[in-house]
Amino acid sequence: MAMSLPHQIGAISGTPIASENGGVPGETSQSAATVSASAVWKTPATNLRVSVAKPVDAERVSPLPSPPLSPVRGGAMRADLSVACQAYATETSLENVYSSSANAGNKGTGVPVFVMMPLDSVKMDNTVNRRKAMNASLQALKSAGVEGIMMDVWWGLVERDSPGEYNFGGYAELLEMAKKHGLKVQAVMSFHQCGGNVGDSCTIPLPKWVVEEMDKDPDLAYTDQWGRRNYEYVSLGCDKLPVLKGRTPIQCYSDFMRAFRDKFEHLLGDTIVEIQVGMGPAGELRYPSYPEQNGTWRFPGIGAFQCFDKYMISSLKAAAEANGKPEWGHTGPTDAGHYNNWPEDTNFFRKEGGGWNTPYGEFFLSWYSQMLLDHGENIVQSAKAIFENRGVKISVKVAGIHWHYGTRSHAPELTAGYYNTRFHDGYIPIAQMLARHGAIFNFTCIEMRDHEQPQDALCAPEKLVRQVALATQHADVPLAGENALPRYDEYAHEQILNAASLNIDGNSNDREMCAFTYLRMNVDLFQVDNWRRFVAFVKKMKEGKDVHRCWEQVEREAEHFVHVTQPLVQEAAVALMH
Repeated sequence: MAMSLPHQIGAISGTPIASENGGVPGETSQSAATVSASAVWKTPATNLRVSVAKPVDAERVSPLPSPPLSPVRGGAMRADLSVACQAYATETSLENVYSSSANAGNKGTGVPVFVMMPLDSVKMDNTVNRRKAMNASLQALKSAGVEGIMMDVWWGLVERDSPGEYNFGGYAELLEMAKKHGLKVQAVMSFHQCGGNVGDSCTIPLPKWVVEEMDKDPDLAYTDQWGRRNYEYVSLGCDKLPVLKGRTPIQCYSDFMRAFRDKFEHLLGDTIVEIQVGMGPAGELRYPSYPEQNGTWRFPGIGAFQCFDKYMISSLKAAAEANGKPEWGHTGPTDAGHYNNWPEDTNFFRKEGGGWNTPYGEFFLSWYSQMLLDHGENIVQSAKAIFENRGVKISVKVAGIHWHYGTRSHAPELTAGYYNTRFHDGYIPIAQMLARHGAIFNFTCIEMRDHEQPQDALCAPEKLVRQVALATQHADVPLAGENALPRYDEYAHEQILNAASLNIDGNSNDREMCAFTYLRMNVDLFQVDNWRRFVAFVKKMKEGKDVHRCWEQVEREAEHFVHVTQPLVQEAAVALMH
């Protein structure tokens, strides 16, 4: 007789697993066949270090002619199941990963893998979406040795109707589900709109009352030089002004985090191990300089500065006057092109004689990036105080803007608020700010290789990741990673493993990434070949760089694992499709 889903997991792990209604199917007494995972899977002790090839810092040529201008704006254990216990044999201690020392980093203990949950895991009515699928999927992830999950806690859902009224209903159920399956949770305080960015599969706007205030005062929205308003995130220009029903945006974010802390105090430090604080669009510390919504921006356009609302202009004016150049404070650059231009199409970003490399450009870019840094510091400082002594880490996500990285001006990074050019490091200040508050620097595009990207756009994700790794090493701040796009192939997995080892120029000082979050839990992940590769990837990440075995050996073990857990994974995949 075929085993039920909980029976399958129980057989794999050697531990009875509760069904959705909380009971343990068929439970009588502890079976003599219950097996300890560590008794059946011992990792061979080999020692072969993985290293990252040193990038070549060659002078890059100007890009090819750009495209035309575009101003438009998921009974007894059989002996052959013993291999499936492998996922449990090398559990990484969260004490090592999230050490009490804010600047410790991860010292050669392997890199735990978390998996992002679907963006719509909680529905607009504050209930769990596809409850059966979630339950089956979480059991499958745990069986594969995944450390935990990352979930977005949407401001637009929890505080949707009235200020100060919080409904965490769906999240309470989802967090209890994660706890039941022994999964850790990275909770993202998502103060941004879902919809309008890469990978957004649903639409969750900001709270209704926030949108109402933005409708009354459009300058609460980020604004470009053509007057286009962006409702993805409240403009940081009004961070400390009481523009949201008598509260400042910073107060709203702080009150939300405090409500989350009070609601889930009993899970902090045990199930909830990390709070990632949303800082801008897509939850990243940046300006919404490359919005995909309505076709405004397309890769690899340079984007546009977002500093033309009255609050940002007021700050710019004050900074210019303090600098003795009041004429610089009337407006942001108006010669920086359109969203889909390339650097050489513009006066401001061009290689020779571009405005970015003038005294005015240096003043403006310093102000623009400092505003973003101040925004990040204010929120991190608040989060640190709210969650202090609760056993959780605070993290901040920084975008991996790798296109036009090979140019001198790095235009897309500049419009996003990262003052990073060939002559100015924009990531050390961010790393130093996070280090001051013991926060984790979370970076994307870890899976990408330079040669996979459009060469005419001078994309260089590997060089960018290397620069960020050096910046975090310089500031002594832990580095975590994410993949920017869904990838299920071994080539991407190998790249992640290399990057996670933090071997820079063959020397990592025993550092590794403190965690890696895999994008994303969906039907594709549970396809047989993808699942086999993913299981092998998780195992290798957790082994760490100093316990290195060949892919073939790990793949063989994963093949067996996939075979014996096939009914479980199939159920998860089918459930996600409905």
